Amino acid sequence: MGSSAKRLAILLLPVTLAACAEGRSFSLFGDKDMPQPFPDNYRAELLAFMKTYLNNPVGVRDAALGEPVMRDVNGRMRYVTCLRYSARESDGAYREPRDRAVVFVNGRLDRMMEKGGEYCAGVALAPFPDLEKMTR
Repeated sequence: MGSSAKRLAILLLPVTLAACAEGRSFSLFGDKDMPQPFPDNYRAELLAFMKTYLNNPVGVRDAALGEPVMRDVNGRMRYVTCLRYSARESDGAYREPRDRAVVFVNGRLDRMMEKGGEYCAGVALAPFPDLEKMTR
């Protein structure tokens, strides 16, 4: 590493550390708002996730899923899909189905938010029978 490269690295270190301290990512290339790729395998990824997420993946009812759409998630544009289902509780009963928002980053499932209200507003849901057919 040349001396000018070392100086640049030393000068940028405080900026990088400050960005990290605030929970932001930093890039010299300004890729913070780079376009996100469409999550092509969102259904398969979601099924794999739900199999581990649910205590009992058997007997899910009223499953519905929306196509991924771009939404602002904490100041960043991400693909979000909405999932609605009712899982069997430990006592065998079912609660009312609720909407959950599933966030994708770089085309991969990142997280599911239990309260998907604002992210799921206006998203058309279609039946998702694959979730209802899950086994252990």
